[in-house]
Amino acid sequence: MALEIHGTVAEGFEAVRAEFAAFVAQERPDYEGQLCAHVHGRRVVDLWTGPGAEADSLYGVFSSTKGAAHLVVALLVQDGVLELDREVAYYWPEFAAEGKGAVTLRELLAHRAGVVGLDAGFTEEELADDRVIAERLAGQRPFWRPGTAFGYHGFVIGALTGEVVRRATGRTLQQVYEDRIRAPYGLDFHLGLPQALEPRFRSVQPMLPTPEQQAELDAMPRGPHTLASIAFNTHVPEPMDLVGHANSRTVRAKGPASAGGVAAARGLAGMYAAAISEVDGRPPLLKPDTVAEVGQIHSTGYDLVSRTHKSFGLGFAAVSDPWYPFLGAGAFGHAGAGGSQAFADPRSGLAYGYTRRRYAFPGGAAPENDRLVKVVHEAALAS
Repeated sequence: MALEIHGTVAEGFEAVRAEFAAFVAQERPDYEGQLCAHVHGRRVVDLWTGPGAEADSLYGVFSSTKGAAHLVVALLVQDGVLELDREVAYYWPEFAAEGKGAVTLRELLAHRAGVVGLDAGFTEEELADDRVIAERLAGQRPFWRPGTAFGYHGFVIGALTGEVVRRATGRTLQQVYEDRIRAPYGLDFHLGLPQALEPRFRSVQPMLPTPEQQAELDAMPRGPHTLASIAFNTHVPEPMDLVGHANSRTVRAKGPASAGGVAAARGLAGMYAAAISEVDGRPPLLKPDTVAEVGQIHSTGYDLVSRTHKSFGLGFAAVSDPWYPFLGAGAFGHAGAGGSQAFADPRSGLAYGYTRRRYAFPGGAAPENDRLVKVVHEAALAS
């Protein structure tokens, strides 16, 4: 029995609903997900489906959290509170240890600092607490000479940039996000989920790989002390459990800024709409020069951690390379390991958000986004 598609699309976006329905028809009967998009600040797509799913259901969005974290940093740079080419140690003196004194905020945001994890690793409790992560990383020697290469700081970048925010403002990144971004727009995108909203949270469900995917996984180079194992904290006796991380109430309550966010697709798309467009009479959060700077590619090529081609702007991923080359230059956002995707394309005015409950193998933006983003973007251009 086919899952029912709920929600609405604006005139001219009927093809998006059809594509979403076609994808859902091919999925497992327990598929659960949401798709939302804005164009120039107007919501044009608002769809959801799945047993128990609602428009305001909340999902663990893993690294899509980094978009919210680094929108905070972009605002503080725009305000003049932070300077991109200041050394991190100017704000946070302890960070200068072990040869990191010359690392600038720009290099840190572009994943060029070389501090992807700890030699000794983190406990599960530590990974829920940005303050603890930052304190321990301050004394870590970089895994490459800062500025000479880049590698994905997957579970620590939000703690590192968050400590810069705390030192510069006296407030946590999560507090600044709540006051300046989430609350004013009523966004269902939380860095720290209140207990009262827990009934709306849909726990992440694991999805086993197909035999072909398992063979691909088995062929990947592995080792107990590789950069990847250190970055993803799998080199310790109790290795990182991604699904368990998202399903932890402690993680959801504290909202660690690398991967602890909880959101509905409406919240993801709504945040990026507010970043680049007028929404409900409010001017865009980011000025054109700031939008251009955060979306400008600062690191591109071989990522030392993932061993794949990647491109990063300032805290954000450059989503047109390699994911969606048809998007405008300067599109910026972030995907999450469970399959979520969220971004802004300033040239078309598109803001996009997608969530799903069942973890999409092998992690990162779920493959259906290839089809969904394309049809949404085409409709946005035609509109």
